[in-house]
Amino acid sequence: MQVESRRTQAERREQTQRLLLSAARKLFAEKGYAETSTPEIVAAAGVTRGALYHHYADKLALFTAVVEEEHLLMAMAINAAGESDDEPGPIKALMAGCDAFLDAMQDAGRRRILLVDAPAVLGRPAVDAIDARHGMETLICGLRDAMEAGALRKLPVNALAHLFGALFDRAALAAPEELADYRKSIKALIRGLRT
Repeated sequence: MQVESRRTQAERREQTQRLLLSAARKLFAEKGYAETSTPEIVAAAGVTRGALYHHYADKLALFTAVVEEEHLLMAMAINAAGESDDEPGPIKALMAGCDAFLDAMQDAGRRRILLVDAPAVLGRPAVDAIDARHGMETLICGLRDAMEAGALRKLPVNALAHLFGALFDRAALAAPEELADYRKSIKALIRGLRT
């Protein structure tokens, strides 16, 4: 009987965290980190301030969890795009990943959270550490696979991945009417690295 109680308690804990993350993500996306208050978050989540501070030390910890989740969702979308064809080849997989990233970044709130607020609030080293666990690892693996398959010239993979990451982030910030030019340019750069 006690096992059932623990499971229910764990489910409640998970539900509260999900409510807080969802409410915080929505508010951070709409208003930005600085303009979002913890009372607004708990009201939107329908929980108490005590519940917020039970699960997260402060607004910064909650924001960090939102950033982590956004990076995870981006990595999942990129991985799915790269694996969508039966045998797309490493170059096509890289381009599909680029397209998936840019498509996912068309969400203005996601751009605000990941590309504007996260570096300003958390600092570049913390954002890079989060990215390293998710999207950057995906990009490094994609580039390494392409190099090992002989599809791309052998270059320092980590440096190349970070350069492409910066390139993708800049493209994501482009005005919608310029995005096609960025996509075309990125694909030309990738093709230019073929062996």
